[in-house]
Amino acid sequence: GKYIGKIYVFLPPGLKWHSGLGLFGVQEVFVRPLNEFVSLWYTFGGGTKLIVGSGVVRPTLTVLPPSKDEDKQSSATVVCLATGGFPSNWNLGWKVGSTSTSSGVSTSLEVLGTDGRYSWSSTLSLSADQWRKAGSVSCEASLSGQSPVTQTLDPDHC
Repeated sequence: GKYIGKIYVFLPPGLKWHSGLGLFGVQEVFVRPLNEFVSLWYTFGGGTKLIVGSGVVRPTLTVLPPSKDEDKQSSATVVCLATGGFPSNWNLGWKVGSTSTSSGVSTSLEVLGTDGRYSWSSTLSLSADQWRKAGSVSCEASLSGQSPVTQTLDPDHC
C-alpha cells in the first residue's frame, strides 16, 4: 500500500518494543491512509495490542492441591495460579514427576490487572491414582529468553 508518513514512538530510556518473538528496537511505524484519514487501526490491523511496560516481570506461582473431597471421588484437580507477570505471553505448563504433560490441562486467557501486570490460571486433571503415584507435580511458567519460574507440590505432603 501507499504510505503517507511515519510515526516515531519515543520510549523512555531502558524500554524496548516487545513482541511474542522477544524484545526488539524498532521505533517507527509506517502509516497508510484510509478514506483520507490516518488510521492506526488500518496500520496495525485488528487484534493488535500496543503495550508499553517496564520490561519482563516474572510471575509468582501458587500451586493448589486437590481438595480432600475430590480424592474420595477418584479424581484430583491441581490448580496453578500465576500472578503479577509481564508481558502477557508467559506460558504455563505442567510436569508430573519429571515428565511434561499436556493431557488433562486447561489454561485460562490472561487477565490484565490495574497494575498493568497479568495473571493466568491452569488446571491439571489427574485420576486419584495418578496423583498418589506422581511423586511430584510442578507448574512452570516460561517465556522465551527467560529462565522458567517453577512451583512444585509433593502429593505425599498434601
